[in-house]
Amino acid sequence: MIIFILLLIPLIIFLLHYFTPEPPVSEIGYARQALYKADKNHAGTYANKLFLEANALYDSAMAIWQKENRKFIYFRDYSSVVRFAQMAAEKAGQAVESSKANSTNLKIGLSQKIDTLNKIITFLDEIFPDYPLSPETRSQISAGKLLLKESEHAYQKGEYARANNKINDSELLLISSYETAMINLREYFKLFPVWKKWADRTIRESKQNSDYSIIVDKFSRKCHIYHNGVRKYEFNVELGKNWVGHKRIKGDLATPEGMYKVIKKIEKGRTKYYKALLIDYPNETDIKEFHREIANGILPESSKIGGLIEIHGSGGRGIDWTEGCIALIDKEMDVVFRIAKIGTPVTIVGSLADIQGIIK
Repeated sequence: MIIFILLLIPLIIFLLHYFTPEPPVSEIGYARQALYKADKNHAGTYANKLFLEANALYDSAMAIWQKENRKFIYFRDYSSVVRFAQMAAEKAGQAVESSKANSTNLKIGLSQKIDTLNKIITFLDEIFPDYPLSPETRSQISAGKLLLKESEHAYQKGEYARANNKINDSELLLISSYETAMINLREYFKLFPVWKKWADRTIRESKQNSDYSIIVDKFSRKCHIYHNGVRKYEFNVELGKNWVGHKRIKGDLATPEGMYKVIKKIEKGRTKYYKALLIDYPNETDIKEFHREIANGILPESSKIGGLIEIHGSGGRGIDWTEGCIALIDKEMDVVFRIAKIGTPVTIVGSLADIQGIIK
């Protein structure tokens, strides 16, 4: 009997061990490692849906395991735990691959966007450095530039999601500013045919009269001196702060556009701007347009037309600062003053190049 019992004990122990459910430790561990790998590959950022699904499956596996552990040991069933753990591991693996692909695609897309926005900034800096855009547009351009720099910094550190958020905000500001600036520019350049007609006539008369004439190109900030129809000098100029468009009223800080003549030469010591050439603004055309705008209610009846527009010295400040006049550095003013006489034509245009030429 004792021998039988001694033989029976190992059998019972074997049967108890054999029928005891095996905890899914390895499956849970594998799933945990797969989730860790997904996290290290930034799946939470670049494959968030798959990563969340993998975590949810893992949480379900753990919840079922805890539930089964509360049962009597021989009634436990870990098959669902194993199934959810395997699904979690598989989903985490998909998240890793998706994250790698998405981050690579995002990196490529970011590189292209950064390049495009830098080109827009270069365009704005080259075409509109002195263009009197609204303070709001200038502020948007500055903010867009700053966000782009921050995006580039994040990109270089491999923080592509952060870079993407920054660049999207930058894109909204810069493209909006670009479109606003271009609408303004195209509207202004509708007058180009008129400017070209004035300039061509001035050059033609210079040739016919074998004399000097002056053409001021406001957009390029240039003063061109022609003699006998041939350009002889080219000087940089500074203009009124609100130089875009024609001068309409006194105090608008705009430089006029039109065909004028020198009516007075003011020597050094008789002007605070070194030397000056007074032109006949407002001429008859300007006065007619001024009264027409008042009659049509475009300008208030109390408006005054203004005057005393000059080409003068004391320039070289690097900004548009005059109240509507055209400023040169003193050395170049000496040249203009020397060649000019009473009656010398002074034609002021928005641009000598058309808008396509400006953009190119």
